[in-house]
Amino acid sequence: MAILVYIENIAGAFKKSGYEAVSYAKTIGDATGQPVTALSIGKVDATSLENIGRYGVKKVIAVNTEQLHQFVNQAYAAVIAEVAKSIQATTIVLSNSFSGKGLAPRIAAKLDAALADGAITLPTITGEAWEIKKSAFSGKAIATQELTAPIKVIALTPNTVEAVEAPTAIEVEPFEPQIAATDLTSVIQDIVQATDKIPLPEANIVVSAGRGLKGPENWGIIEELADVLGAATACSKPVSDAGWRPHEEHVGQTGLAVSPNLYIAIGISGAIQHLAGVSSSKTIVVINNDPEAPFFKVADYGIVGDAFDVIPKLIDAFKAYKNH
Repeated sequence: MAILVYIENIAGAFKKSGYEAVSYAKTIGDATGQPVTALSIGKVDATSLENIGRYGVKKVIAVNTEQLHQFVNQAYAAVIAEVAKSIQATTIVLSNSFSGKGLAPRIAAKLDAALADGAITLPTITGEAWEIKKSAFSGKAIATQELTAPIKVIALTPNTVEAVEAPTAIEVEPFEPQIAATDLTSVIQDIVQATDKIPLPEANIVVSAGRGLKGPENWGIIEELADVLGAATACSKPVSDAGWRPHEEHVGQTGLAVSPNLYIAIGISGAIQHLAGVSSSKTIVVINNDPEAPFFKVADYGIVGDAFDVIPKLIDAFKAYKNH
């Protein structure tokens, strides 16, 4: 028995959520006495592959087939399942990222495995039965799921666990998978990415704003606050629908779901559709001039005030603190 953890990369750089999945898998391995093997698919340099050893994994299988340099859902799922079978893995761990949400059920189907997607805790293990808590109903609830099948697939919610370093020497083993032509009938030709921004699902801090900003011309203070905090920027659905901000910044039930350590909501009323995408945040701070805004009911901290008065003062305070 073994544990396989798939580490996602973007343009050859491993994602933070991938390292979190490695730490999660390593913790399970330590508890069960099972070895952990990492899997990388795509064009990743040797130094990056060796850096996986910083998180306690002693072996990484590297698939560098040219046909898989761009993410292909069906093909990647087939490769992960093939590698899992080759090392007799009974547990497969990956991040519940945008890509992971498509991969996890496909892998489970190929391996006839039990699936826990959106996991937010380590499993409680009783023999072959594993009990895991996961987010449900777009983050509005927490479900307890029991996995009893011999093979288990776990998709971990990003920012749920910390990527803990435990440096060790690592062996890099190349692997040439069998790729079926039917898995390559739909291929991504190109991905255009904003490389100068922190990806929302990866961000530890998110600064988000809504219609309370009154117009796109006022977004400078949001971007300045995010820059001071090293945060990603986000927005509510009405803002993206109005074209004030790009749709890739929309968080909520019909947008991205985020789970940062800190979510700052500015000028957002807190409709249930928005809360569904941010309820997994560890700490929520709300700034709104309406004391009856629904968002205050779920906030850890709240400031009743005009954003145009509050935000500049916060920016000055954070700058002063950083320069102290």
